[in-house]
Amino acid sequence: MTVTLTLAEVENLARRALVACNTSEANAASVARSIMAAEHDGIHSHGLARLPTYCEHAKCGKIDGQATPLSTQTGAAALRVDACDGFAHPAIDIGMETLLPLARYAGIAAMAVTNSYNCGVVGYHMERIAKEGLVGLGFVNAPGSIAPWGGTRPVFGTNPIACGVPRRQGPPMVIDQSSSVVAKSEIMVHAQKDEPIPEGWAFDADGKPTTDPKAALAGTMAPLGGYKGAGLAMLVEIMAAGMTGAHFAFQASSFADNDGGSPRTGQFFIAINPDATAGADFEDRFEALFSEITGQTGARLPGGRRLEARTRTEKEGVTFRKALHDRILGYCAV
Repeated sequence: MTVTLTLAEVENLARRALVACNTSEANAASVARSIMAAEHDGIHSHGLARLPTYCEHAKCGKIDGQATPLSTQTGAAALRVDACDGFAHPAIDIGMETLLPLARYAGIAAMAVTNSYNCGVVGYHMERIAKEGLVGLGFVNAPGSIAPWGGTRPVFGTNPIACGVPRRQGPPMVIDQSSSVVAKSEIMVHAQKDEPIPEGWAFDADGKPTTDPKAALAGTMAPLGGYKGAGLAMLVEIMAAGMTGAHFAFQASSFADNDGGSPRTGQFFIAINPDATAGADFEDRFEALFSEITGQTGARLPGGRRLEARTRTEKEGVTFRKALHDRILGYCAV
């Protein structure tokens, strides 16, 4: 059985559940917006499916739902935001208030978010930067799930990297990809549904390929492109944890269970004013590149499926399992 909600109802449900689980109204609103945006784009693994974990972590204290992030400008075009063991989203929101004007003035600015948590879809944050006419780059680390190439013990997270580029017409172009073949949340969704995963997604604890999602969650994720993906994961780890003072992936507690303290992972965002580097015709130059891609039969820009899902969701709403809906309502009644 399924339930269908409007986007506004999804956001309201998420906010209510989080507030009922010891999260402040402001923090809950920030997280709920990102959940709604993920469902809007058809990225269900970062939408309502993630909400029960957020609620559990706020309830048990693994995440401080009442935390107030602290933002400090640490250089002429740099700032550091301490999430204070709370949700990443409100920390990023506060940091954006300084990051965007700094980037416009200085040409480029960087934001380091530390003592943080899962920030959801990284592309969501990059699109926010790009909507302001800036180019955004995002590096985010996660608890260990990828082994170094040739190893079996996880050292890196799935470590997504994302980029947002403004366009003259329509929504920004957004690239958002993990350093693994798929995001770990995709395997978690398969495990929840008791469905096998495709070959090539993950390895078991002995380093052998597996199609069992539970064995995959106990093992390691396959890096994107073999050793090159492992290298990309390390690059992101350096930027998201090394450059922010956050926990490295192998030091962070899991996003998936209630064990351990706060994961204290990190995010590192860069905002660039293309006027300062490419000149006033930057949008025309971007469009020349984009047209060269879309002009080829069968080719599409990154994020095309996400935008198609966005249009479809606006017409049809968000449909998900009734069991998940009932579980979320249970949190609202706490």
